[in-house]
Amino acid sequence: MTATSIAAETLPELGNDEILRYSRHLILPEFGLDAQRRLKGSSVLIVGAGGLGSPLGLYLAAAGVGRLGIVDFDVVDATNLQRQVIHSTADVGRPKLASARDRIEGLNPHVEVQSYEARFTSANALDIAREYDLVIDGTDNFPTRYLVNDACVLLGKPNVYGSIFRFEGQASVLATDSGPCYRCLFREPPPPGMVPSCAEGGVLGVLPGLIGVIQATEAIKLLTGIGEPLIGRLLLVDALRMQFRTLRLARDPLCPACGTREIQSLIDYEQFCGLNDEDDSVDATIPELTPQQLAARIGRGDDFDLIDVREPQEWAIARLPGARLVPLATLPATLGSLDSAREIVVYCKGGVRSLRAASQLRAAGFRKVSNLTGGILRWSKDVDPGVPTY
Repeated sequence: MTATSIAAETLPELGNDEILRYSRHLILPEFGLDAQRRLKGSSVLIVGAGGLGSPLGLYLAAAGVGRLGIVDFDVVDATNLQRQVIHSTADVGRPKLASARDRIEGLNPHVEVQSYEARFTSANALDIAREYDLVIDGTDNFPTRYLVNDACVLLGKPNVYGSIFRFEGQASVLATDSGPCYRCLFREPPPPGMVPSCAEGGVLGVLPGLIGVIQATEAIKLLTGIGEPLIGRLLLVDALRMQFRTLRLARDPLCPACGTREIQSLIDYEQFCGLNDEDDSVDATIPELTPQQLAARIGRGDDFDLIDVREPQEWAIARLPGARLVPLATLPATLGSLDSAREIVVYCKGGVRSLRAASQLRAAGFRKVSNLTGGILRWSKDVDPGVPTY
């Protein structure tokens, strides 16, 4: 149930300072005083205070939503500042919730901020979300997206969905009475590791701002009852070409969440997305080298091949001395140029991709293969701080 269902006579009044603050809303013929009062009487839960959560928090607070709940458990990192505009350089190392709360309260003291410094999980999602008129998904991983969706369907709350990757984004309004939910679009999650995270794949800094503002717009429309929300439509954004496309979506009558209603409670979403399963493509017996051990071997002049399986743009940022670049996707085609009789050490940014590469090499008959634990990030931390991190 959204604020549009509240009778006008029960809506909170606006003070003179609020009338001045929101005056550009009030003079819109389609908006007016009642819509602004509905915003003041409404509540929104934002799951995540990162790239999408930043513009969501700022614009919903500026618009005058009466109560904002924010769920996040992370701290501000320097790599966040390229896109998470609610945080500042001075906030690095602080909890994102504290940083976001300070910024929102400084922007609009009329907004109540309720913070939840915890993971949004099956154990707490229903209790947290039921206190709000709608939920906005500002997350960047599949388990939480399915969790947000199922919680919204079970509680009858709209889910304002958004996602970003590199230069592309999506937005929609899901889990309403008349439209589809996230499971109608994506019945099953992709295999683990198929879709890189922003830390691995990168993201254009302005893109989460663009998608987050679209999500904020949809939330305002839902709460005030104006316009035509993105119900039954998926907005696709290509920032490189600055193209917008809209796909029509229909509710799936066989959807286990909003169709057949098979899902009656929240589940283990990490397991559902395969993140708790063992990766059959990874050989757990691959030897690991610490950065200090690798540095000692390089210093002694030991004879081995050092293979970097990152992407060329990562190689341009930083690399280890004597390494050869073989991006993971090109490894199968490069096997013929590698000597299976020689010892090979592989590395990547954090050690995950290189472990896959080492497993591929082992499966192809390479026996003298080891993986650099923690990748180039740990090398910078433990061996050479002069190597840039990213």
